[in-house]
Amino acid sequence: MGGLTPWVLRLILANVAVFVITSASPQVGFMLALVPAGVLQHPWTIITYMFVHANVMHILLNMLALYFFGPRLEQRLGAGNFLALYFLSGIVGALLSIVLAPYAAVVGASGAVMGVTAAYARYWPWDRIYIWGILPVTAWVMVIGLAAYSIWSGFMGSRGGVADFAHLGGLAAGWLYGMGYDRRRRGAWPPTRKQPRLAGSEGRARLERWLRIRPEELHELNRTEVERVLTKLSEQGPTSLTPTERDLLDRFAPP
Repeated sequence: MGGLTPWVLRLILANVAVFVITSASPQVGFMLALVPAGVLQHPWTIITYMFVHANVMHILLNMLALYFFGPRLEQRLGAGNFLALYFLSGIVGALLSIVLAPYAAVVGASGAVMGVTAAYARYWPWDRIYIWGILPVTAWVMVIGLAAYSIWSGFMGSRGGVADFAHLGGLAAGWLYGMGYDRRRRGAWPPTRKQPRLAGSEGRARLERWLRIRPEELHELNRTEVERVLTKLSEQGPTSLTPTERDLLDRFAPP
């Protein structure tokens, strides 16, 4: 677990702890689960349902996804934004379930984890993911497939006991949070399409900060992407970088 970032580790430990408690005392799980019809009487369940899981396979799949996609995203966004994305995705998943499936109880971190997965695919769309360790797909294809299947399954009711609308809400919230984060980082809302230039003393100072980045000192989850962007900067010049790539270098450049 050495590759885990602080909040991914804490979230995994919290989920495991609640799973142990609710396994020993199912009544606690009933109190924490989201029951749409009773949400006004138990509003805390919009948050607590994310930490309750039905069985070992349920928590294992969610925590594996958080383990693989969470650390790199936490490094990219920072702890505060990562937690905001995680919980917002879970809350939106809960709200969508309340609206579209008002009679189905909901448990699990799936909505929040789906948000993390969607944001990961936004930043690293071409990363190759192996489904069940066998089937290779790129991250963006995986997310589109998850969304399409959740829509189909949710409205067709083909997967009894699976919170498809929580999945769908989490995917949408994670993707949109990533969009909003990028726009805030660029300092414009809505963002301008014009590529910023690196002219004048401010631009030269920014470029010098980028060139002082030491990739070998970065977390291994970020090193490859930073090295790729630095190589592009060296070979094609600063005007070739996208706003997202510039934001990446700004984040890891020394002050």
